[in-house]
Amino acid sequence: MEIAWQTPANPPERQDYIFRKGRRLVRPYYFEFISHVKNRWAGKTVVDFFAQEFKGRPYDYYVHPCGQYRKNTVVGILQAEHGLAPLFPVHRLDCLVSGLLILAQNATKADLFRQQIEGGMVQKQYIAKVVGTFPEKELLVDISIYYNPREGRSTVEEKSVPMSNLIGQAGDSCQDTPTKGKTASTKFTRIGSNWTHIIVLCEPVTGQTHQIRVHLQYSGHPIANDMLYLSEYVDNRSDVGMSADRAAGKSLIPETNNTYVDDCEETCSKNFSIDPMCTHCPNLAPTGYEEHEEGLWLHCIRYAGPGWKYECPYPGWAFLS
Repeated sequence: MEIAWQTPANPPERQDYIFRKGRRLVRPYYFEFISHVKNRWAGKTVVDFFAQEFKGRPYDYYVHPCGQYRKNTVVGILQAEHGLAPLFPVHRLDCLVSGLLILAQNATKADLFRQQIEGGMVQKQYIAKVVGTFPEKELLVDISIYYNPREGRSTVEEKSVPMSNLIGQAGDSCQDTPTKGKTASTKFTRIGSNWTHIIVLCEPVTGQTHQIRVHLQYSGHPIANDMLYLSEYVDNRSDVGMSADRAAGKSLIPETNNTYVDDCEETCSKNFSIDPMCTHCPNLAPTGYEEHEEGLWLHCIRYAGPGWKYECPYPGWAFLS
């Protein structure tokens, strides 16, 4: 398969995509990044630059860094298939989460939406299919969340207790235990149930990473197919759960001359095994969703702000028989 050379001036086009078994893949292509550089970067390879400038990761991490998608995105697909450009995302959905996604057609409108969201003027509603016996009355979970980017998951963080309140502790320190979590609050209301699952209306007051998912887990009612946060799978997430939030479809491969290869998972592995410009490709397989993975039973149904609202239909899994 021929690998096309592209630059930032090349917009996504319909022929850039391949469909196999109902999945959208991207034809492999080289992409040139052009950037201003600093004097201290002169003479360094791209890998050495990343490893030395961003020391929080080991050197091996920067062989094939995972970067932003350029084509297999909502914005890219809408541009390729419907000619809609430019588009400005107003908010985001976590990987594998379905439902309403608002995009503006100009930057000014997008900024207005974002300001309203950040100012707490927008009401957001999701639905989730969970396990456990959910209370009939409204449940409010108000507990901080800490997102660990290395593990790709969030955890709740109990409020710190002043050392002065602890009896029988050695020393005379009165400082609070330091915390890294961010304030998070979510309201939950049961709206349907059967013998196995419960449909819950989720209204996040704040917007932290994986907030609904981790708050449901904390309350004892994790999303029924959320391998990352189902209680019984938490200790085994390296085998099962982590794949549920793996970045989909592509990996970025650093090359010489500020060039990258953006490869698709199935097409690349079947059509070529060695990229002549990359000495690492034979040893690292492209990453993507596993075949058995499905969308989470978490769906955004409504965003409403001052004088506006957007809604979308319920998914099929939300109708319990």
